[in-house]
Amino acid sequence: MVAHDLAGRGVRDPRVLAAMEAVPREEFVGLAHRDHAYADRALPIEDGQTISQPFVVAFMIEALDMPADGTALEIGTGSGYAAAVLSLVCARVVTVERIARLAGRAAERLARLGYADVEVHLGDGTLGWPPDAPYDGIVATAGGPSVPEALVGQLAPGGFLVMPVGPLGAQHLVRVRRVDDGRPGEDPTYEQDELGGVAFVPLIGAQGWPA
Repeated sequence: MVAHDLAGRGVRDPRVLAAMEAVPREEFVGLAHRDHAYADRALPIEDGQTISQPFVVAFMIEALDMPADGTALEIGTGSGYAAAVLSLVCARVVTVERIARLAGRAAERLARLGYADVEVHLGDGTLGWPPDAPYDGIVATAGGPSVPEALVGQLAPGGFLVMPVGPLGAQHLVRVRRVDDGRPGEDPTYEQDELGGVAFVPLIGAQGWPA
């Protein structure tokens, strides 16, 4: 998977490739799908959600350009797979899930597998997680109608936010960078670019799609 589907398609960050190699993806999918755990495609999990295809997980984490000692915020914990990968790239991961059953199972799974640097919280991910802000990188694993202002406001100077934007069937991956230096009294400034078309479940919440 790593050589063919990731490095073979342009993922270059050695930290990301090593993390994708290390995380046992079969532990994050249901028994019925374990034979396909390393296929480069999304797979269903509980509550109508999905575990993203490996290439997309690696591509989005690489796009964050996380510092090794940084803290990342993930919106949409799902099975916990992407959080586990991200935790091997940076120092700490805070992840927010709106579905209680998924959050509980992900927390148990991550603890059992030894990912102690991941903190799982139950909440509205479109509002981020203010207690631990600002974050060196923010990634959302669901697509919103636009980039939530709450998430942009929790981005540290120099940090990137990566998330899908748009309705089902017409989503594109955007990357927002806070380019100011965070000096007191100055308004933050941001740059945004697009990274290509994607397909994700909808981002539901106060600054996302309605339930």
